[in-house]
Amino acid sequence: MLLRPLRDDEEDAEAVRVVSAAAFGPSRVFPAPDDPARAARHHRLRERNRHLARTDPGGCWLAVDEVSGMPVGAALSLRREGTWGLSAFAVLPEAQGRGVGRELLAAAMLYGRGCLRGMICGSRDPRAAATYRQAGFALHPAMRLSGPVDKSRLPAPDGAVHEGSAKHRDLMDSVARRTRGGAHGPDHDQLLRDCALLVADDLAGSGYCYVQPGGRVELLAATSRRLATRLLTAALLSLPEGVVAEVSDLTAEQQWALDVGIAAGLDITNAGYVCLRGMRPPTPYVPSAAFL
Repeated sequence: MLLRPLRDDEEDAEAVRVVSAAAFGPSRVFPAPDDPARAARHHRLRERNRHLARTDPGGCWLAVDEVSGMPVGAALSLRREGTWGLSAFAVLPEAQGRGVGRELLAAAMLYGRGCLRGMICGSRDPRAAATYRQAGFALHPAMRLSGPVDKSRLPAPDGAVHEGSAKHRDLMDSVARRTRGGAHGPDHDQLLRDCALLVADDLAGSGYCYVQPGGRVELLAATSRRLATRLLTAALLSLPEGVVAEVSDLTAEQQWALDVGIAAGLDITNAGYVCLRGMRPPTPYVPSAAFL
């Protein structure tokens, strides 16, 4: 097995996507011919992989079988203002148990050397959870909200929420520094391409929320629970009828989000861990699994 840096090209970006999909569910590897929504999602994932290969070349690694030359694992990580995050980590089932994951994670974590804080949105895989704990991360059990939104049950937002754009980057970075200790910086370039952006900014405080076309709340940060509740409510109300909403990686500190989800008729399930080092769970905050 050979480790090499991830390249900013379509081939490597697709390799990371396929390895990740195969590791977590083989049915997700290739889109059906008549499923344009899944094809569009695959395109967004490839673009995110390329984005990280550009912004964090020292933190993105591909494991390749030396005999076949085929990718068998990947680890993508980022550094933002003293915060290190693991954006993607996957090993093909047939390559597990051979030390591939251990070497990939070590290479990614070396990139975060010197960072004060660390974040990982981990799955329910007990081996991965043990690995993160052994690496010094505190494991915070996480929950997921999902399901169609019953808009008739949701009260109207308690204040103004409007469409955001690149002009709100300074506001968003300021809120992120306050909630999680570091701004997202260049990641807004990719998030703005992938997602709709909602912003609240008034005397009560500031906040923002990115929402994917498929109904997933990608990232939310606010200066108060009241603002966070307003933004999440507006995000769920903005979804087209029939779209299944998803709000993931909610720790126990995000009870405000559970309240909004319950009001909207969403289901609550257990969903892995938010793994943190050198920091408490950010709140009010919904992390991005890719950009944390």
